[in-house]
Amino acid sequence: MIFIDLEHKRPTDTDILGWSPWTQEQWDAWLAISRQLVVSLAALEAEGSRDERNALIDKNKPHWDVLKPWLLALSGGKCWFSEVRELYSHYDVEHFRPKKAAKALDGVSRDGYWWLAFDYMNFRLCGNVGNRKKGGWFPLKPGSLCSTYGEPCEESESRYLLDPVDDDDVSLIAFDEEGKVIPVPGASYWEQERVNVTVQRLKLNEHVPLAEERRKVWQRVDALIDDFLAAKAKCSTGSNPAAKAKLLEVRARVREMTQRSAELSAVARWCIQVRNEPQLSRLVA
Repeated sequence: MIFIDLEHKRPTDTDILGWSPWTQEQWDAWLAISRQLVVSLAALEAEGSRDERNALIDKNKPHWDVLKPWLLALSGGKCWFSEVRELYSHYDVEHFRPKKAAKALDGVSRDGYWWLAFDYMNFRLCGNVGNRKKGGWFPLKPGSLCSTYGEPCEESESRYLLDPVDDDDVSLIAFDEEGKVIPVPGASYWEQERVNVTVQRLKLNEHVPLAEERRKVWQRVDALIDDFLAAKAKCSTGSNPAAKAKLLEVRARVREMTQRSAELSAVARWCIQVRNEPQLSRLVA
């Protein structure tokens, strides 16, 4: 999972690599359509016309799909949940809070967050391996407040699923040397539960090619650290041009594998943190 600072990003931004910025007029027009659609949804909800309400959401899928290239550019072309480009299949615009129906852990459904169907702050970029497994699942902790259109309180919900636009959530994820997502050491029981439910619902470990690629990244970084330590030992007794060149090579490779645009950079960063090599840790921005 990669942190995306969605709250402070707009399609009008001119500094997003790989994105042709919208004009302010284009963005304002998109937001105006979103507001009007929510008004229409609210009217149908007030009439008790839930099927028509949901049909209107489906009919306007192109309205959120037009933002897919922007969401893709925000992550350097990576799925926000798996942090890969191809291994998690093609991308969907994921509604973090389900738009039509939301399922609890026991499978019981409640009405969805339909008023957020066209709110870009509820959009995430997710490979369809995870998006289709997640579906309408959005479990809340027993006793949690539950947001409604009349009394919105999304920020007060105690949700299980980790959110890539929440930096605190992203920090709960760690990895083991087999490529599996695990809770970060020291996580509370509730935090561990959240990680485990997220992993299960998004197939973050169940999807074998993804876990295998994480394992390969870990092994590559692990080998780089071993090379670094061996070369550093040779340099410690005097000038050694070959060993010095090796140190420079390893540093360059570590920078490459841990930069935000690299696939599975979070795995590479965690491996370096686990190995606790200070000189390499300083390279991880």
